[in-house]
Amino acid sequence: MTRVIISSAKMQAICNDIRRSRKGTIGFVPTMGFLHEGHLSLMRKARNENDKVVVSIFVNPTQFGPKEDFKKYPRNFARDKQLCKKENIDFIFCPKEEDIYQRHHSTTVSVDGLTECLCGKSRPGHFCGVTTIVAKLFNIVSPDTAYFGQKDFQQTVVIKQMVKDLNFSTKIKVLPTIREKDGLAMSSRNSYLLSEERKDALVLYETLQMLKRKIKKGITNTKFLKKIAYKNIESKKTAKVDYIEIVDLCNLKSLKKIATKALIALAVKIGRVRLIDNIIVSAR
Repeated sequence: MTRVIISSAKMQAICNDIRRSRKGTIGFVPTMGFLHEGHLSLMRKARNENDKVVVSIFVNPTQFGPKEDFKKYPRNFARDKQLCKKENIDFIFCPKEEDIYQRHHSTTVSVDGLTECLCGKSRPGHFCGVTTIVAKLFNIVSPDTAYFGQKDFQQTVVIKQMVKDLNFSTKIKVLPTIREKDGLAMSSRNSYLLSEERKDALVLYETLQMLKRKIKKGITNTKFLKKIAYKNIESKKTAKVDYIEIVDLCNLKSLKKIATKALIALAVKIGRVRLIDNIIVSAR
């Protein structure tokens, strides 16, 4: 039976009891709701590997900028609840904003060095909001393992660093990006796309695959690769590049040449919708 928990104090008490009475391991999948197959893949992995599974549904206001889509972010709790039930999730944690960010809340968590590039460059404050809410959720749930998707690769690197720096005992597992049949990375924001925009959005994955083929042929100069990527993306009427970067997998620093493995990361506005995607490539 799937239980819905609204109170953070109650959720924390339940998880503490599971640990104290040795009722098994806790797997945790943090989400902002409007669940799709990407989220479900994380839930299934968590369900397969743990005795208890907690899924949080909380649209976190502190990771949205003043001109971003917090109020319009898609929400459908009734549907999310049914999907969690089908996946045999034990607990849905859906706290109120005033419970998570109580009056006079003044403490934040920030990770320096990994959050100023890529999405952090065009979304100042975003990752501070992410690390703060994830730290709070980890403190409430105390999971043995937390599950994240590769689509948000920078986020996973930042959270791993936070876990290491703050001595959290939680293990972080990153699972592959789940895609639509045509290659578009699944995202709650895909629901914003108009018909023409949905077609143009395929250029993200197509560009990543094009670059992967170039690299396999021995082209490893990142300046050249980014140049052809820009041209390919902005050939689409509704597409505007935010960034195209080829970076080190661990420190996210830009590379001049791909020597071994690297991350190619894109952020592109399709109409008014900002989409991200990435792939890991190898020069060998």
